[in-house]
Amino acid sequence: MGLCSSRHSFEAQQHPPSKPHGRHPHSQNTAPPAWEPAPERSHTLGLFKEASDEDWESAEAYCTTHPPASPRMLASDVIDRIRLLGCGAWGLEHPTTPRFVGRIYGGNQGKSRGVVGIWKVTTQESCKDISLLSDLPLMAGLYDIRGKRGIYYEVRVNKMEGVVAIGTACKPYPSWRMPGWNRLSAGLHLDDMRKFFEDPHGGRDYTPELSRISSGDVIGCGYEFGTGALFFTHNGHRLPNAFTGIYLPRVDYDVYAAIGLDGANEIDVNFGSSVFQWYEGNDVAWRVDGHVGYIAGSGPGQDENLPSYSEATSRFR
Repeated sequence: MGLCSSRHSFEAQQHPPSKPHGRHPHSQNTAPPAWEPAPERSHTLGLFKEASDEDWESAEAYCTTHPPASPRMLASDVIDRIRLLGCGAWGLEHPTTPRFVGRIYGGNQGKSRGVVGIWKVTTQESCKDISLLSDLPLMAGLYDIRGKRGIYYEVRVNKMEGVVAIGTACKPYPSWRMPGWNRLSAGLHLDDMRKFFEDPHGGRDYTPELSRISSGDVIGCGYEFGTGALFFTHNGHRLPNAFTGIYLPRVDYDVYAAIGLDGANEIDVNFGSSVFQWYEGNDVAWRVDGHVGYIAGSGPGQDENLPSYSEATSRFR
């Protein structure tokens, strides 16, 4: 299978990454716990093809002029749709940029074909780097976690002749950038198996447990409320935590699924309306519809006082 990637070029070394983005102004300022740099090797360059300097610079400018959105309440009709369809209420936003050359279909449109809630995405060779975000947040800051452990979704890779990446992002996010390259976004890139969080360069090695992707493989992305840990799964096997302490305090963020595509690919996206490969993900403790849409209680949760990833790491940058 031919693989390619998009990474920022050597000139990126002349430009430091964007200033870290942590809490919103209304959060409390508490001292971060002891923190150590991630042990995995960090790369300045990508393993394969590089993204252009122009794309990197325009993304930096976009993030400067478009600050992170504060968490929001969902409209009443959206809440009603979640009550009716459960995880099937989640879908993918359809991009309007000409960079996206492909098709998104399925979801609730597929009832007659028995694939309710499964979103199918196909892209052509001419499709350029793009991130597709979910239309509803996987994790909504203004809503109660109701004792849930976290949130989770999966992507089946039916064909990857270009690049597929899976992760998370907060809005607004530059659509022409892969998950993990810019502000408040994390991603696992399946061409070189590297993980990224706010990393416009070459990413970090993830785990030797994942060395290649074959047609039909399923990659999952999960987030634990208690630890702020983001992890991935491969064909039902949970892999090590990729990042910990991100998207904290939770009440400051609406976090969306983010799927990156470049070149010719075919994928299926499952937000929980069909059985997950990762068995534990089928428990109600991980379902997105058991969290989003339920108003937070009167008292603050413990995670509100935890420091953000950016605060914990800023003194080492």
